[in-house]
Amino acid sequence: MKIGYLRVSLESQKEDRQEDGLKAICDELYVEKMSGARKDRPVYQEVVSKLQPGDTLVVWDLDRAFRSTVDALLEAEKLRQRGIGFQIVNLNIDTATPSGELIYTVMAAFAQFERSNLIKRTKEGMAAARLRGKHIGRPRKLNLEEVLLAHAKVQAGEATITELAEQFDCSRETLAQAMRRLAA
Repeated sequence: MKIGYLRVSLESQKEDRQEDGLKAICDELYVEKMSGARKDRPVYQEVVSKLQPGDTLVVWDLDRAFRSTVDALLEAEKLRQRGIGFQIVNLNIDTATPSGELIYTVMAAFAQFERSNLIKRTKEGMAAARLRGKHIGRPRKLNLEEVLLAHAKVQAGEATITELAEQFDCSRETLAQAMRRLAA
């Protein structure tokens, strides 16, 4: 049997591209919606435990299945020892052949290199943005005008943080934190 494993990092992401590429060549498809960097990927573990000798684990891209080069190489070796093939469709690699195994090893190293570079560039970009005063991360719930208004009302004794948090449709902690940032 050919078992397809599809993974997207976020619930909001779609696996359509992977599904379209795998459904014609796989007997079964399994979808996981979580970061590939996590060790506890229950769908992946379920798929691997179901595989029998002679089966093939099929993924669309190398980075859809493994966290790192070392992880990819170790997992592929575990599969090989169990008599299970591994196929990466968009690279046309099948580890059931010696040349496929060689190509896979080299590609896994390149994928890890690219992932490391991506992480490095992302961190550098975030640091540069922070130096320019940009907020990194989730947008703030309250804008500066709302925080200034809340601060003024609390200072004047016109309202409590709890009342203002309700008015601005946020938690007490969100408002208090915004006011602490303002004071700093």
